[in-house]
Amino acid sequence: MLKQYHHIQIAVDGSKEAEMAFRKAVAVAKHNDSTLDIIHVIDTRAFQNVSSFDSAMVEQVSEEAKTKMEKYHQEALDAGVKEAHFQIEFGSPKEIIAHSYPKKHDIDLIVVGATGLNAVERLLIGSVTEYVTRAAECDVLVIRKPLDELTETTANKA
Repeated sequence: MLKQYHHIQIAVDGSKEAEMAFRKAVAVAKHNDSTLDIIHVIDTRAFQNVSSFDSAMVEQVSEEAKTKMEKYHQEALDAGVKEAHFQIEFGSPKEIIAHSYPKKHDIDLIVVGATGLNAVERLLIGSVTEYVTRAAECDVLVIRKPLDELTETTANKA
């Protein structure tokens, strides 16, 4: 028997991979009649290297993220997801996506986009996707193809 997922998490960061993963997460949430948690993590380490750091910068980044998250939230509801929430978190994306958010919100499936980093980039800066797939305590679904491409491939095999 296939597992029924009740609380699905999708982290979005504006990348093409995250956009594909969001679309698939919406489809999986609809199929499972699940709650969808859409999160965006603002990496606070990025602000440590800015010499003219001020609260206005954080506020601007937060407002831009909130606008994007409201769009994702409405898109999920319009697509037929029964319950969707969004959250903006501050800190380490790896830690929040793989550990703290899923634990706090009883997540049983994390959907992530496949990384576009090459081997050297992964070695130097690390891949959030790679870390989440290794470290998360719940199931992780890594999306490599757009939803419409998956549908076309399935239809061609039938």
